[in-house]
Formats: sequence, C-alpha cells, structure tokens
Amino acid sequence: MIRTPIYFDNNATTPTDPRVVEAMLPYFTERFGNAASRTHKLGWEAEAAVENARALLARAIGADPTEIVFTSGATESDNLALKGVAEAYAGKGSHLITAQTEHKAILDSCKHLEKRGFRVTYLKPRPDGLIDLEELADTITEQTLLVSIMHANNEIGVLQDVAAIGHLCHEQGVLFHTDASQSLGKVPIDVQKMQIDLASFTAHKLYGPKGIGALYVRRRDPQVRLAIQMDGGGHERGFRSGTLNVTGIVGFGKAAQICQEEMETERRRLTFLRDKLKNGLRSALSDVTINGHETQRLPGNLNLSFAGVESDSLMARLSDVALSSGSACNSGEVTPSYVLKAISLPDALALSAVRFGLGRFNTEEEVDYVIGRCVEAVNGLRELSPLGER
Repeated sequence: MIRTPIYFDNNATTPTDPRVVEAMLPYFTERFGNAASRTHKLGWEAEAAVENARALLARAIGADPTEIVFTSGATESDNLALKGVAEAYAGKGSHLITAQTEHKAILDSCKHLEKRGFRVTYLKPRPDGLIDLEELADTITEQTLLVSIMHANNEIGVLQDVAAIGHLCHEQGVLFHTDASQSLGKVPIDVQKMQIDLASFTAHKLYGPKGIGALYVRRRDPQVRLAIQMDGGGHERGFRSGTLNVTGIVGFGKAAQICQEEMETERRRLTFLRDKLKNGLRSALSDVTINGHETQRLPGNLNLSFAGVESDSLMARLSDVALSSGSACNSGEVTPSYVLKAISLPDALALSAVRFGLGRFNTEEEVDYVIGRCVEAVNGLRELSPLGER
C-alpha cells in the first residue's frame, strides 16, 4: 500500500537511515564527552569515536584520515576551501575558475573574493551540463590558483569528469577543488586517482544527520595550505576551531560506511527506478525534455521539463508527492533556475522543470504511482492552460 506523501526530493536532503540513528544515540546520553577533553574516559571515548568516523570517511574517498577536516556542512567546507586557498596563496596569483552551474556556496564565495580583488572566470557549460575541457585549459593562466568544479550538480544531476579536470589542473600546477556533496556515497570517489586536492562533503545527502560536513585537504603532492577562517581552540589541525559535533560525526561516519558497502547494489537499483520513471513519463506524455546529460548523471536524479506546464502549478496538483521545481520566487516574481539558464534552456522550459530525486527508501511501486499522478496532472494542466496550445 502506498503511503503519502511520497518523498522524491532526495537531492535536497535524505532521511537519516535508522542504522545511522542507532549508532548516534549513545553519544547523546551515555558517551556525551567533549572530544577535546583528554583527562577522563568520557572525553577519550568521544575522541575515539571521532577518529573512527574520520577513518571511515577517509576510506570512502581513498584519503588518509589526517586529511579529513570536519565542518558544519558542505557550505562551510566550500567557503573554507575557496577563501582559504585564495588567501593562503594570494602572493602567487589572483585568479580562480569555476562554473556558472555551481552551488550558491561556491558562487557567493567567488563574489566575496572578487570584492577582495581576486578575478574569477565563470565557465558556461555545454547544453548537456558538462564543462568543455578545452575551454577550461585555455582559461588557466599563470595567475590561476584554483579550479572549483562540482562533481555532481544538485539540480540536473550531471556528473563531471573530475578525473580529467584533476589531471588537467595538476599538469598546470593549479589546485583542484570539487563540491562532492551530491556524489559521495552514490558513485565512486578516489581523491588520489582523480587528482583532487580539496573536496566538500555533507552527511545529510547520504542518509546521515544534518549539520555535519567535511572538507578533504590534500597533505602531500602537493600539500595544500589554507588560511584559517574560524579562530578559536585550534581544533581540526587548526583549520576549523569549535567543539566537535561528536554525535553528528559518528552519524556521518556510519552513513559513509553503509554507502560504501551498498553502493553497487544501490546504484543499479536507483538507475533502474530512474529509467523506469523517465521511460514511463516519456511514453505517456509528449514534449518531455531531459535536462542535463541523459546518462552521465547521478543514478537517482531526473530533471524533466513538461512543455506547456508551469512547474509550480504541477507541484500544486501533486501535493501527495514531494518534488522540487526549476524556478525560484524572488520578490514575488517567478524566475527560472540559474542552472537551467546556464545550460541555455529556454525560459519556458526552465519554468516547467521538475527535479525527481530518488533515494534508498523509494520503491518501484512508488515510481508507478508517481508516473500515473504526473501523467494525470500534466494532461489536466495542458487542457486548462493557454501555454498548452502547441
């Protein structure tokens, strides 16, 4: 039996896996010590739990545990990576490269750095959402300090060839950062093979708790330096002061461990469900556009535009399904997603875009239900709206 609302917004956040909650519970009540308290058993237990989680996360990305810095989430990690590198290497150069489709945490950090005198190049992706590697290579100069390109886009799910980008950056002696908050635990990541120097992560995208993230910072070949952004007690190798969120860190480590153990099975299952959803909607409806590369994308992500239908109206009819639209409301005016505009999607299609985010706890029965509801809602809106006259 279908239970509503059906949650198809797993790119926004995921429910915490019960196994993760179980691992966290003792650190709320029984093992509540401060990981920095090294004079008694409760502090030692907390520190050991943190280091175990650090090792689990490092193992998931092919890193050394000492290269993991815990933060409050991917937004803080992005800020620390970009601002930390820019300030630490300011004497070497003043140029950074990113993409127009990056998360706001990257774009707004770049805007901040531009006000500080740095120059930023914002690459426009191809219509399929992928970065043109030749254009990236041509953009690198002697002044370039850092390239920041996200592994998986949070809206359209496109997977960039980060290994090729990392290789290109290292050939040019430029540091490479990737926001991998959407891809961790869903597709393989190896920071050594992919030649990644810094990577941002967050737990709540992989069935862990909210409010805990991490930044991978390479320690050798090259050793990455960062200017401190948060002063205090010198926690996390001095990169991020503040009392450690032990319960969150334990949950993050457990979530990463589960994802690594179940990744291949889950990838196949989610790819099957995503393709079933895609094929079911496209076979029953005309004028359905896939936004972003059709295959080079996250297993559970599907971003579709339904011509002649505004996404907000569609979601209003689908009140029993949790989805995300491709538009944003600013000062009462509905505007297309900047990600969809960056891949040259016409405004009419951008305003009709809907993101379906499938996850661990979704079922084939739910996919069948959502297909039926979407077909019914789209056809109904097309009959009512003058936009439907194609």
